[in-house]
Amino acid sequence: MKSAKSYIEKNKERFLDELVELLKIPSISADSAYKKDVLKTAEAVKKQLAKAGCDSVEICETPGYPIVYGEKMIDKKLPTILVYGHYDVQPPDPLDLWDSPPFEPVIKKTKLHPEGAIFARGSCDDKGQMYMHVKALEYMTSTNQLPCNVKFMIEGEEEVGSSSLEWFVTKNRKKLANDVILISDTGMIAKDVPSITTGLRGLSYVEVEVTGPNRDLHSGLYGGAVANPINILTKMIASLHDKNNHITIPGFYDDVQNLSKKEREKMAEAPFNLKDYEKALDIDAVYGEKGYSTNERNSIRPTLDVNGIWGGYIGEGAKTVIASKAFAKISMRLVPNQDWKKITELFKNHFESIAPEGVRVKVKPHHGGQAYVTPIDSLGYKAAEKAYEETFGKTPIPQRSGGSIPIVALFEKELKSKTILMGFGLDSDAIHSPNEHFGVWNYLKGIETIPQFYHFFTEMSK
Repeated sequence: MKSAKSYIEKNKERFLDELVELLKIPSISADSAYKKDVLKTAEAVKKQLAKAGCDSVEICETPGYPIVYGEKMIDKKLPTILVYGHYDVQPPDPLDLWDSPPFEPVIKKTKLHPEGAIFARGSCDDKGQMYMHVKALEYMTSTNQLPCNVKFMIEGEEEVGSSSLEWFVTKNRKKLANDVILISDTGMIAKDVPSITTGLRGLSYVEVEVTGPNRDLHSGLYGGAVANPINILTKMIASLHDKNNHITIPGFYDDVQNLSKKEREKMAEAPFNLKDYEKALDIDAVYGEKGYSTNERNSIRPTLDVNGIWGGYIGEGAKTVIASKAFAKISMRLVPNQDWKKITELFKNHFESIAPEGVRVKVKPHHGGQAYVTPIDSLGYKAAEKAYEETFGKTPIPQRSGGSIPIVALFEKELKSKTILMGFGLDSDAIHSPNEHFGVWNYLKGIETIPQFYHFFTEMSK
């Protein structure tokens, strides 16, 4: 396969301009106020897939936001790659922490990205990485170098749990039939240390509500005599970890897959500087489960974290009130063999059981998904490894991620195919946070590397 470098260099500004236009649309799936923008983004993705070379592109309705499906079938005897991505983005809050408006993309030079980085919500997660695949297709079709068939399935609900995706996949198994699934919604260790994500954690996400009195009360007249839901909620949450940061829910660890000493030693070979890690986050020490390294804590061990907590008066000035209700959103990242539905039930039973008299507790499950591991001896992994070697000049390191893409396990169950996770983002890209960004170099490197995967996968499939 001819190098894509010259084509990319020639079209670099257009590739960036197109991504910037896509990033301007606030496709926030979690907020119904942005429904028109989410639908507008789906139309934009459809248009670009058609321009890139897909022979057939359609917007497929679902019970929720639509899925954009496109395909370029050149020979049914050849392998078929299914590309998955998402066009929805996380809410940008808190807005006051952004250096520039989240939906007014700007390209700025940074110490890590002297060639520039695109600052905008969705730049890395996942519009930028999804769009690499669109431009990679354009390159292959424009230069007559597409070696196999390709299908695209780009959804609009990933950031809210992909609730319609299973519905769509089970109804369209034949349409989505493939030999391997390719996703870029992960990252790599560093610009000079390529890596392939081989494992994802599962997820259980819940919302809890603690109710005390039937109305907000005067804290002077009732304080000390009535259970304060906020006080109670914080105590209940605090009890979910012990002094070693071990999760205290009975049965939580029963199905946890423990890695062998050899596997842990292999993980430890990945370059990691603890001081640099702490400096990048502006913390004076790391924190986590006793007995595990930082990289193990955020990849091969399960976690429980409060993602939001509220109740009572939070406006300017003082208001002496005992709130009637207190709320929290809690996520649990899970490892292989932990079933997210079982964990959700264990959490619910435990959280309700530790509530003291004087309050009522509700646990509302939101969404979840299973953990996933890609074997490094699979055909897809070997093709990805060769692709990185071709463009980076280095063999990529297999790496387990702490993040979750619940639909990966669904794909294997329903479509019977393995998923390869070729991410080009970096840990410093601030996904889900203010000032999210994606390096221009990383964006273009992805466009250069993806066609190599197509080439090697096709060759190895013969």
